[in-house]
Amino acid sequence: MSLKRLWSILKARNLEFFRDRSAFGWNFLFPFLLVAGLGIIFGGKSYTEYKIGVFPSESEQVSIEELDIPQGFKDMRYLKFIGFQNAGQGLEKLKHHRIDFLLKNGKEPHQYWVSDASPKGYVVEKMFKASLRPPEIDVNAERKEIQGSAIRYIDWVFPGILAMNMMFSALWGVGYVVVRYRKNGVLKRLKVTPLTAFEYITAQAISRIFLLMFTLVIVWAGCDLIFDFEVQGSYVDLFVIFFLGSLSLTALGLVLASRGTSEEFTTGILNFISWPMMFLSEVWFSLEGAPGWVKSFSKIFPLTHMLTAARNIMHDGAGMIDVGPQIMILSLMTLGFLALGAALFSWNK
Repeated sequence: MSLKRLWSILKARNLEFFRDRSAFGWNFLFPFLLVAGLGIIFGGKSYTEYKIGVFPSESEQVSIEELDIPQGFKDMRYLKFIGFQNAGQGLEKLKHHRIDFLLKNGKEPHQYWVSDASPKGYVVEKMFKASLRPPEIDVNAERKEIQGSAIRYIDWVFPGILAMNMMFSALWGVGYVVVRYRKNGVLKRLKVTPLTAFEYITAQAISRIFLLMFTLVIVWAGCDLIFDFEVQGSYVDLFVIFFLGSLSLTALGLVLASRGTSEEFTTGILNFISWPMMFLSEVWFSLEGAPGWVKSFSKIFPLTHMLTAARNIMHDGAGMIDVGPQIMILSLMTLGFLALGAALFSWNK
């Protein structure tokens, strides 16, 4: 292997990326916009889980003190009251699940509407009926609390956004680009040079990993200045996990790039792999409570193990020993993808 030839390809690939200002800027702007948007929506201290429609009301913004509904229901937390001028408007929103419960503002007997297809509506109905119970009737129950600071949704989803951005950048930046080079005849021209397939693949992988980690550091630093993320574990451990994840995702991109000749077909394959990975690797939501086979299937993706380890370090203060199984799996996946990509790689169509 010639380090000079490897460096030439590595330098050329990096210059190609940095000179493409639109792609370069979007790699930084896209995750930042996602984090900023989710931070504005979910990052605040106030949080409402259930939306209660109330009519008649002159405006959508209603004052809780002015509502003539059970006081116990008004005192409940995590409820947001939305005003409607008449029942028709409220029923239309209820039918389309824009609200969870519709209540007529007035004295007893209280009238309410609920959708039998809404799980949240069922819970709110139970809450409303409980608020009608006389306060002198007590229930024998013991209340206990857990101590500790709550994790904001933006703190939980932030590693997922970074990992998702790394996934798309690795798969498309390696898999799609190499296939485009092959289709345009660039690889065929490189074949007649002293450059070997191993040197070319290695240069592509190192270039993409460098760009992934460079983007990760910049986006993390910028978002942390705004949202002040709390990391319980070590930043070094966290960096190592994201580095191993970038290795595995880049190696997977090389497998996709090894034989592809059609940009359209490669696009379909990339979407076929990336979208299930995004939804089943707990990027946006937890799979807790999902069927067992779904959880088992999600473990075939490197993104799942990278996010599991990253969140354990960030939120639970886990060390490298604690996330050892995820490190082992990511390492084995990387070696397997590299071996497969190198065995299948072809310069020609």
